[in-house]
Amino acid sequence: MPTKIEKDTLSGQNTTGHEWDGVKELNTPLPTWWVYTFYACIAFAVVYCALYPSWPWLTGHTQGLLGYSSRAELRQELSAQAKERASFVDRIRTASLADIRKDPELFNFAMAGGRSAFQTNCMQCHGAGGGGSTGFPNLVDDDWIWGGSIDQIYATIEHGIRNSDDKSRQSMMPRFGVDGLLTGAQVAAVTDYVLSLSGKAKATPEGAKIFEEQCVACHKTGGKGDQELGAPNLSDGIWLYGGSRDAIYRSIFYARNGSMPAWSGRLDEATMKMLAVYVHSLGGAR
Repeated sequence: MPTKIEKDTLSGQNTTGHEWDGVKELNTPLPTWWVYTFYACIAFAVVYCALYPSWPWLTGHTQGLLGYSSRAELRQELSAQAKERASFVDRIRTASLADIRKDPELFNFAMAGGRSAFQTNCMQCHGAGGGGSTGFPNLVDDDWIWGGSIDQIYATIEHGIRNSDDKSRQSMMPRFGVDGLLTGAQVAAVTDYVLSLSGKAKATPEGAKIFEEQCVACHKTGGKGDQELGAPNLSDGIWLYGGSRDAIYRSIFYARNGSMPAWSGRLDEATMKMLAVYVHSLGGAR
């Protein structure tokens, strides 16, 4: 409880009457400017709550006298952007990929749209810059499993790889070890032969013979690969699932048959074209 209100001898200010262990509290009023600012903030808050959506109800909120909605404003902005983009999107939809690359205006628009689509749909597997990772192809080098021309890239984006799309790229590598086509020793021999193609091991006659009998049909003589079949080049030292002896042994023994979705069911034609233009520009395409 407050005790006797006194005047402080040092400051000349009245006390509040409160005292704790001999320490008395001065009754110092707030600065006038601060009080008026505080009242102004209260008045502003009242006016704001009246004009704009603010108070929640059980099933919604107050609409405000102005009827403002940030969501409606966003929809208007998106609609305006869509109208602005519509002419470019229509031109890209009707133009060939070659024509898009030749037209500087269309090319720049396609690059911006493709970059955005790539970051939304592709970077989760291929990385932000298209550098890929184990099991996900590098899109910035010059090693392409299904071809690196802009038309081939578009076809891969449109139909994907090893999926339910009727036109998806299909190729199945046999599980040589799991299915008993080769013994463990034979897999080891052909592994050394595959490594020898890039100068990383010494080939054996047995490994060369097995490769000729089991692998040449797809990977071709010398392991140069075949993009029509989706058979990787085994002689360039670029490896999708790792180039160590153990990784290659496992690829032969268990097989690697990764999958990519068909984007034709998720993206429109113009977006897929912009993606193809962007991926083609990353540095390794032909």
